[in-house]
Amino acid sequence: MNDSSTIDIEQIFKLLPHRYPFLLVDRVLDFQHGPPPRIRALKNVTFNEPFFQGHFPGHPVMPGVLLLEAMAQAAGCLAHLAKSAEPAERQLFYLVKIDKARFSRIVVPGDQLIFDVEQKRLMRNMGVYHARALIGEKTVASAEIMCAAKPDPAA
Repeated sequence: MNDSSTIDIEQIFKLLPHRYPFLLVDRVLDFQHGPPPRIRALKNVTFNEPFFQGHFPGHPVMPGVLLLEAMAQAAGCLAHLAKSAEPAERQLFYLVKIDKARFSRIVVPGDQLIFDVEQKRLMRNMGVYHARALIGEKTVASAEIMCAAKPDPAA
């Protein structure tokens, strides 16, 4: 993929194993090979999200843990796109650690989340990423995310 290319949902299906109801990235708006590699992705939050049924009835709020998962999925897209060559076997990226997680605003139906993720360092099969979730220009969540690449057992 060339830098600055937009990636639609069909291409995201090729990058991530997640599917409804757990795929939390709708589109990649921008990818920069770097250094450092970075990605900007989007999630449209709708009232039809299954988690809003119980979190909370009458006052729907996106769970913070799902904001972290969405940022990790954007980091997974970045990890795949930043590789200079295809691995010999398909890989999955597993979330192994979250540091410095901060939440500064609730996310509700109708919000459009933008995920800015930057690769901080690579160590063998592990990557560390700085991730932010924004609504407009306001940061609503941020975290340092560590992911590990492992062979896909389904491949």
